[in-house]
Amino acid sequence: MDRIRVTAMSAVVLGAAVLGIRFGLARQAAVARRRIGKPLGEDALAVDRVWRRRLPGEPVDLLIIGDSVAAGLGATRPKETLGGRLAKSLAKRIGRPVRLRSLAVVGSESPDLAAQLDRLAPEDRADVAVIVVGGNDVTHRIPVAESVRHLVEAIDRLQARGARVVVGTCPDLGALRPVPQPLRTLASRLSRRLAEAQAEGTEQAGAASVSLGRTVGPLFLDEPEQMFSLDRFHPSALGYRRTAEALLPAVAAALAASAIR
Repeated sequence: MDRIRVTAMSAVVLGAAVLGIRFGLARQAAVARRRIGKPLGEDALAVDRVWRRRLPGEPVDLLIIGDSVAAGLGATRPKETLGGRLAKSLAKRIGRPVRLRSLAVVGSESPDLAAQLDRLAPEDRADVAVIVVGGNDVTHRIPVAESVRHLVEAIDRLQARGARVVVGTCPDLGALRPVPQPLRTLASRLSRRLAEAQAEGTEQAGAASVSLGRTVGPLFLDEPEQMFSLDRFHPSALGYRRTAEALLPAVAAALAASAIR
């Protein structure tokens, strides 16, 4: 009985410690944001258009959903956003125009993906869809299982529409210099954990994933002045360029595997 009591007490203490750390992470991130302010505002640039429209053939439909990174907050011109970069590069690679539609909303978490997809009309189509989400899930303490469940539901809905799906997994939040240590290290661990779970859920759902933490995370860690925008939270034009370059091969492969002609 004593051993059972000790085990139970240890579990309670551990659980309380984890909750305390998570609340501390969110609090410190909020403090960092307050110190910096919101120099970028809360609205991303409008990017919905046909990119490279002079290329021959019917436009390919590219949809992007997710959070502020997906929305391109921090870019100063539409062509510098993640969506703009992807659309231009994809059009160049396949030799056809790309019609981009972004439903991404600044500040979104994985549970918000459903509301973004609700904005699609039944006749709206997407040949390939890109999802980037997860950073706000970490700072707002959303359980990993819940985050992944909402992500998989979004993938299923998109696939039911005939879209191929590519997920850019949660970036490494350890690159966020405004978040003080040791919480920055903790944020890195939690974001990597979520990214791994997202990749596993994405694969099981039959979609493709790209680890943004592994592919571009080191660049954000090593070159923060160049890779981050003014607020030091969101990518700069160069940061979005590198992120789009990391996603492009998977997006092109997904499109090639689709039934479009």
